[in-house]
Amino acid sequence: MKKLIFMLTVAFMAASGIRVVASESESTYYDARNFKVIGTLAANAEQPFSRIPDEYKDTLRKELWDLGLNSAGIAVRFATDTKTLRVKWKSHNSFNMNHMTATGIRGLDLYTLQDDSTWTFLNSARPNLHKAVTTAKLASNLPDKGMREYMLYLSLYDGVDSLEIGVDSLAHISAGNVNLPVCEKPIVMYGTSILQGGCATRPGMAHTNIIQRKLNREVINLGFSGNARLDLPIAQLMASVDAACYVIDPLPNCTSDILKERLAEFYKIIRQVRPQTPIIFVESPLFPIMRFDEEVNNTIIEKNETLRSIYDGFAAEGDNNIYYFKGEDVFSGNPELTVDNYHLTDYGFTLFAEKLIPVINKAIK
Repeated sequence: MKKLIFMLTVAFMAASGIRVVASESESTYYDARNFKVIGTLAANAEQPFSRIPDEYKDTLRKELWDLGLNSAGIAVRFATDTKTLRVKWKSHNSFNMNHMTATGIRGLDLYTLQDDSTWTFLNSARPNLHKAVTTAKLASNLPDKGMREYMLYLSLYDGVDSLEIGVDSLAHISAGNVNLPVCEKPIVMYGTSILQGGCATRPGMAHTNIIQRKLNREVINLGFSGNARLDLPIAQLMASVDAACYVIDPLPNCTSDILKERLAEFYKIIRQVRPQTPIIFVESPLFPIMRFDEEVNNTIIEKNETLRSIYDGFAAEGDNNIYYFKGEDVFSGNPELTVDNYHLTDYGFTLFAEKLIPVINKAIK
């Protein structure tokens, strides 16, 4: 009788235009920081899911520090046997841009590990556009398979102040039993808004995250939108990591003068600490707009030639652990890989990753 009354009440509310919200009492939420957080150099930072350690706050430009609070490249690894999976998170800034999706800016992205040790996309969590806190269901009615391994990518262009993972009240949840991606000797990548993830439709489609899944090796994303100007504290931060290799990709934010003034010192800071770790230098891509804007064309060509000259100087000094990635290898003349002639679509990120992976593999052998 009580069940009948409840059903009639719900039907009346729906018919009256009153929003019916399903109860989540069957879910138990866990703080994501209790699990394995990868892709960060600031595991103990005051701001949860920050990319940069707190001790760098007073040595970095404010713009760099603020961008370091964006959670680009950070992911949470966990395992659970739940049939329904929810997430609840609070965005740090809750802002929007007119050329990038909300799911890419401040959404979440869920992948699960398959039997062949590859990762496959399961679902994305779309943020609430009007509130900082979002609750979203990422999976339901999952087939019984015991403990599944998951990787939850965090927002690319916003920070995450708090994150909880909701599972069935009787489900088990842990930090995961499989060491994938491998976190020993991560790949450390430094660059611009492109490297940070602009303009991927969802976090998993940034090329740094694609590379991480393809190689099953942790990638540290040190992309700083509009601010990759070879700041020397970033070189010190990179050198603090026992990395498999370093990828240096700052040209879209640099002038030729900045390259001449700072790149050699940036490189030497890393080399003094990591004399044998491979370093990959990445040219500026040959953006589609270069066909129609002579000034842009000449500027990009000049910067690429400057980088090549500096690189050749390092090689002439006897460094055999440096590698060079040409800008022409990114787009190969395809004009359909960007949103705005500069920032990449998911297709662009996929091709960028596919072309960069062989160079990384060659470097880390």
